[in-house]
Amino acid sequence: MDLEFGAADEAFRAEIRDWLSAHVPAAPLPSLETGEGFAAHRSWERTLGAARLGVVSWPERYGGRGASVLQWLVFEEEYYAAGAPGRVSQNGINLLAPTLLKHGTPEQLARILPPMASGEVIWAQAWSEPGAGSDLAALRATATRTDGGWRLDGQKTWSSRAAFADRGFGLFRSDPESVRHRGLTYLMFPLDAEGVTVRPIGRLDGKPAFAELFLDGVFVPDADVIGAPGDGWRVAMSTAGNERGLTLRSPGRFTAAASRLVELWRERADPSDTALRDRVADAWIRSRAYRLKGFETISRDDDAGAESSLNKIYWSELDVALHETALDLLGPDGELASEWLENYVFSLAGPIYAGTNEIQRNVIAERLLGLPRGSR
Repeated sequence: MDLEFGAADEAFRAEIRDWLSAHVPAAPLPSLETGEGFAAHRSWERTLGAARLGVVSWPERYGGRGASVLQWLVFEEEYYAAGAPGRVSQNGINLLAPTLLKHGTPEQLARILPPMASGEVIWAQAWSEPGAGSDLAALRATATRTDGGWRLDGQKTWSSRAAFADRGFGLFRSDPESVRHRGLTYLMFPLDAEGVTVRPIGRLDGKPAFAELFLDGVFVPDADVIGAPGDGWRVAMSTAGNERGLTLRSPGRFTAAASRLVELWRERADPSDTALRDRVADAWIRSRAYRLKGFETISRDDDAGAESSLNKIYWSELDVALHETALDLLGPDGELASEWLENYVFSLAGPIYAGTNEIQRNVIAERLLGLPRGSR
């Protein structure tokens, strides 16, 4: 593998670095999990979109730059190193869009992707249900055939971004006689449609990071079905692979955090505490290993498949360990409101969302190692 960046890639890096230096807000935006913060982050997405930097690897006709996947990794490294705002559009651009690019129709691509790239339309992920989280195949929300489309009924929960987003995407059981992975259909729907009730879920900190969705006879036209009716599980696995792989948590996120951790160690560490020093070094090394794995992943022209479960476990556990180390460096100061503390609390969700790590270990055991189902 050639780990050297070419002249075009370095020129791209310099352009991105200069643009971010000129445009990243001087002060952090309010939390995107509040109404005020969501609006501020939506405005930031529009700024990115106007510069065609919201989705650099997309074709130009959809609002991107046609950049290579390697250049996308370069963009991500520079983005996180600059301390740029979190991406309120991530459910759309990192999960739905790759699914559409693989399974969508030309009409869907032309209609859905440009407003997503520009930041005009923000998407919520509506997969989980009460009793169907990591075991997504247990879902019970239904899509019933009706004249010109489908009628959606049921409940979704822990829907990311749904408290403030514009549209949602999710799986629905379209064959009432089906069980588990069969008879599912992948649909998109507006969150302000008649029959949709959005109920924000408040956390202990009062921020509505998620919402419950109640669907009562919500009409969705055939044009908003992704893939073939009844084939939703196969389509959804494209989304799951992206969620667990590089697109949701790119290496740049962790190399930037690890670099800041090293700086924190230089400022706060007791030189005699070699155990803490080793934890800092371990986080730095692991972040670089994930970066190298990212290069290896994009060098292959195939789907990661079950291998994405390895990625998901790796980045989620790295995130927790890195932020635990930062709080230990801060000592009692770590209990005060700070970016390190807020990011630590968020990191604790990593082993749960995108499919719990327990489920991912089962996937690895059965699909990569070939162990019989239920082995321990």
